[in-house]
Amino acid sequence: MADDAYKPHASRDDAADFRYHRNAFVVMMALFLVAPTIFYPVFVMKALCFALFACAFNLLLGFGGLLSFGHAMFLGMAGYVSAHAAKVWGFPPEIAILAGTAAATLLGVLAGLLAIRRQGIYFAMITLALAQMIFFLCLQAPFTHGEDGIQAVPRGLLLGMFDLMNPYVMYYFVLAIFTAGFLLIYRIVHSPFGQVLKAIRENEPRAISLGYRTEQYKLAAFVLSAGIAGLAGATKAIVFQLASLTDVHWTMSGEVVLMTLLGGMGTIFGPVVGAFTIITMESYLAELGSWFTITQGAIFVVCVLAFRRGIMGELEAWLKRRRIG
Repeated sequence: MADDAYKPHASRDDAADFRYHRNAFVVMMALFLVAPTIFYPVFVMKALCFALFACAFNLLLGFGGLLSFGHAMFLGMAGYVSAHAAKVWGFPPEIAILAGTAAATLLGVLAGLLAIRRQGIYFAMITLALAQMIFFLCLQAPFTHGEDGIQAVPRGLLLGMFDLMNPYVMYYFVLAIFTAGFLLIYRIVHSPFGQVLKAIRENEPRAISLGYRTEQYKLAAFVLSAGIAGLAGATKAIVFQLASLTDVHWTMSGEVVLMTLLGGMGTIFGPVVGAFTIITMESYLAELGSWFTITQGAIFVVCVLAFRRGIMGELEAWLKRRRIG
């Protein structure tokens, strides 16, 4: 009887959540479609790349419960491979981006096999150690050109027809990549795999008792997150025509954690909001010089105190209270 009473309520909540996600997605896409006519296209492209990176990280932390301090290694390595493939090997941009994504995915498999055996802080420290190894590899490897990075990366012609040196063509190409990655993450989260992943996050011993091989699920989530983060890094290298040590440095791993927490960990749209907030702050507060870090830290503390679930987390909680009320 209790189950029968619960199911209609659950189905109503699911329907309401679907409507919310559908409407929010339509609004988000409408804003992104007109954004380059209002803002500098390169600024929005940078924000979109980091938004995809944050969404990939949120898949691992927000839905899998795994805190990685080394996700920059996937962003940075994919950028290097993509830039090298486009400049040295002469690959077209779409193939160069796929090459970078494949490299990040392979690196995710190798790192995941080592890190996924541990939990909590030990998992986080292993990912940080692996990321530092990748950083020094990128610093010393000949093809990365050390501190100079890979510069003057050609954007080339998309599908042999569309000139990506045109900022609007480049923008809508980046938007298409972001949309594909975003929808893939949405599909993963709302699939049976995603439901098992959330069950592991909430109570891993119970998931094990139900017969799920939790290590395999966590490894799959880790590899998927690495691959999508790599897609963001490979795209960013083509956008800026540059691959540098900045994207593989440990501070980048900290920045994506900040984006996810600020926007709302475990929400679909939170990482996008968090990424755009951080990138906007970096762009408009850079003139403060050395005071920028202090100002950014103060704003973050205020946001965490005011929005404990993150910006989108608090908004979704308020909408749910209104719906129930």
